[in-house]
Amino acid sequence: MEAYGPVPSRRLGRSLGINNIPAKKCTYSCVYCQLGRTITMQTKRESFYEPSLVGQTVREQVENAKRNDNKIDYLTFVPDGEPTLEINLGKQIDALRSMGMKIAVISNGSLISQKEVRTALGKADWVSLKADAVSETIWKKVDRPHKSLVLSEILEGAKTFAKDFEGHLSTETMLIKDINDSKAQVSQVADFLQQLKPDSAYLAIPTRPPAEDWAKPANEEAINRSFQVFNRQLENVEYLIGYEGNEFSFSGDIEKDILSITSVHPMKEEGVKELLKRGSADWNIIEKLIEKEKLIRTNFEGENFYIRKLPNL
Repeated sequence: MEAYGPVPSRRLGRSLGINNIPAKKCTYSCVYCQLGRTITMQTKRESFYEPSLVGQTVREQVENAKRNDNKIDYLTFVPDGEPTLEINLGKQIDALRSMGMKIAVISNGSLISQKEVRTALGKADWVSLKADAVSETIWKKVDRPHKSLVLSEILEGAKTFAKDFEGHLSTETMLIKDINDSKAQVSQVADFLQQLKPDSAYLAIPTRPPAEDWAKPANEEAINRSFQVFNRQLENVEYLIGYEGNEFSFSGDIEKDILSITSVHPMKEEGVKELLKRGSADWNIIEKLIEKEKLIRTNFEGENFYIRKLPNL
């Protein structure tokens, strides 16, 4: 097991990562996984690392970060596989509490129907659950789950967890071109997430080489459409497309501000005009960004939106 960082994270600030699962042991073999296909698929929870070892390893990394004046906002369980496969996850979280830092767990949510898993995740301050599809056919095509998993049980488990969890609940939906990025598919996911009432809902695309070459990221038009669908039903919707951005307010560099904002939120044309006005800039900046292929203009239900050009598309 290892601890690394802290590294910058849009969702968590400065995050110190904790790898509490042996390489590529997972309940899913997602087509978009940047680590490649899953080596060992399993759903049985095991003891991989003693909580004392996790505590010691993380403490050493924290002390090293402090010596180098590196701020840490979260201690984050984000392993090479599914963190809830570790049967000692709850005890591992307990072992870190004495450090006085917030703890996050990024999970695919596949084992959330188990009460023991919900109890363990409930000890964290921030939890992210995957929500790529609520249609069984699409779920199997995108996430390629272990054959013993049942989607309806996972969805019910997520509802139960969301109702009881007192921390920050986040969800992440990975959009794959022509697979789960249609308005119908996205609307189904949004309807489900509305029942969870997450504190934040993220739309993402693959930004690194996926496990399967055919798993392509949704395009700008589909991302904007998905954002608008989510935004009608959920609060605090953002997308993750590989840009860390900066403070989303006028900094004095209007071009940088526009690209930073549109890397997280599509901007309506009226919003762009207002930002330009604040920066005493004219519309030519927008046309030049579009010409340079840094910005994309797309339309949704009769309104123009602007989104930062995606990488490698």
